[in-house]
Amino acid sequence: MERNLDFDRVVDRRNTKSLKYDFARKRGMPEDVLPMWVADMDFKTSSYVEDAVAEWARHGIFGYSEVETAYFDGIRNWMETHHDWVPREEWLVKTPSVVFALAMAVRAYAEPGDGVLIQQPVYYPFSDVIRKNGRRVVSSDLYLGEDHRYHIDFEDFERKVREEGVRLFLLCSPHNPVGRAWTREELTRLGDICVRHGVTVVSDEIHHDFIFRGRHHVFAGLKREYEEISVTCTSPSKTFNLAGMMLSNIFIPNQVLRRKFRREVDSAGISQLGIMGLVACQAAYSEGGEWYRSMMSYVRDNKEFARQYVGERLSGVSMVEQEATYLAWLDFRGLGLNVEELDRRIIHQARLWLDSGKIFGAGGRGFQRMNVACPRCVLEEALQRLEKLCVGG
Repeated sequence: MERNLDFDRVVDRRNTKSLKYDFARKRGMPEDVLPMWVADMDFKTSSYVEDAVAEWARHGIFGYSEVETAYFDGIRNWMETHHDWVPREEWLVKTPSVVFALAMAVRAYAEPGDGVLIQQPVYYPFSDVIRKNGRRVVSSDLYLGEDHRYHIDFEDFERKVREEGVRLFLLCSPHNPVGRAWTREELTRLGDICVRHGVTVVSDEIHHDFIFRGRHHVFAGLKREYEEISVTCTSPSKTFNLAGMMLSNIFIPNQVLRRKFRREVDSAGISQLGIMGLVACQAAYSEGGEWYRSMMSYVRDNKEFARQYVGERLSGVSMVEQEATYLAWLDFRGLGLNVEELDRRIIHQARLWLDSGKIFGAGGRGFQRMNVACPRCVLEEALQRLEKLCVGG
């Protein structure tokens, strides 16, 4: 029986080596700041995962380890049940994280100096892994429509592909931080452009299990042509709060693309991964369904609570309409503050640690990203602090 279903319970994470809670001062923050920034949840994971890891720890030997078909079967069944996609075992390459996989893909599929396309505002490591590997960031920026949702400028996207000679596109689906669950039609328009121009698509689908409106479409599963140009990045780390386990599952159907990717992974010195991540992943996908459904219900209510609170009580602030992720994208431009002053007031006046929108690209200036996957009382405290900031001016 699943035990860890009390999501109102506040788990004290301080002094647990938590990046989120224990490194405020080292990151230039006040000690008493309330952290709502990095994308890990403040919930205990499934008790089945907890038990599986504890049982393995009791074995007491932590040598080089590998997994067999049962590991893949759990992933395949999860993907088929939740996303109507059936990957094959031979497509799988395991990596320590999705960001690591993005870096390997940049090295595998783009030459130094090449342009790599992204859609800002987007998860900031996208830009980092491009620049730090000597490639150029090319952005076809998303735009905020009158419906207060973000949209793709398809004409600009294809123009950037053509004019910049782009051969690699990093797709964020669902999109972090703007929370779009891209529709079949949107992904098909992007995919057709990429097929037409010979662009490889690396699709970061790490938030694929957090869909609150619409559905998630695995990019590689939409057309056979997309399967041949796709690298699909997945992980249990967001879904089951396992980021510290350092385990991601990357699916590459095309043998040539897979060989190039493996070559870069091998060159980075990665062979076997940590046994605890492998054990946790298998237990999560095989036995964590009840926990996942309960967690999703709680987070859904949190997002609605935040939406209503912002709309009714935070003058000058709005919450962008989102279909996906447990991250709220807050628009503070109505306060009339420049980016530096907004950051200063949120950190030092509201005593909140959020992710400043400026790190997601120029289009994120004036926005802030807030993690709402936490006990309701913590979320309410954060929103009350923002309310005082708005009222205080």
